[in-house]
Amino acid sequence: MSTRIAILLATWFGCGFSKKAPGTVGSLAAALIGVVLHEYAGFRSWHYLVLAAALFPIAVWSATATARALKLKDPQIVVIDEVLGQWVAFAGAAALNPVSYIAAFALFRLFDIWKPWPVRRLESLPEGWGINADDLMAGAYGALVLFAAGWFNLY
Repeated sequence: MSTRIAILLATWFGCGFSKKAPGTVGSLAAALIGVVLHEYAGFRSWHYLVLAAALFPIAVWSATATARALKLKDPQIVVIDEVLGQWVAFAGAAALNPVSYIAAFALFRLFDIWKPWPVRRLESLPEGWGINADDLMAGAYGALVLFAAGWFNLY
């Protein structure tokens, strides 16, 4: 039962089962949730950082349990890490609007795929820690670029 719950969460309610680009699908789901939370619940940028921090222990647990169940180091179906990283990227927005939503999504995906130092290195952390830490760092890079762009009124 707990393994089923872990897989449900780790795949972000099935997004990770996408045949093509499950990480992008997970990021897109997180971005859409982020838009809804801002537009209808009044979330501000910093709320996404709080949300990611609150979900982090659950993400580590679910990613670890799923990886163990599948006997893989970093299963492709695990996308809860993309959800956290996407929300961290949203946290860097000076203003939440259609341009910043798209920029946060694109920047997070760029840094998640590119994996500049130390993003790739964080993958070597054990189990769910490594699965999630690299995406948090990719999200942090995205947030910094988004913050800088906002500082210069680029959106």
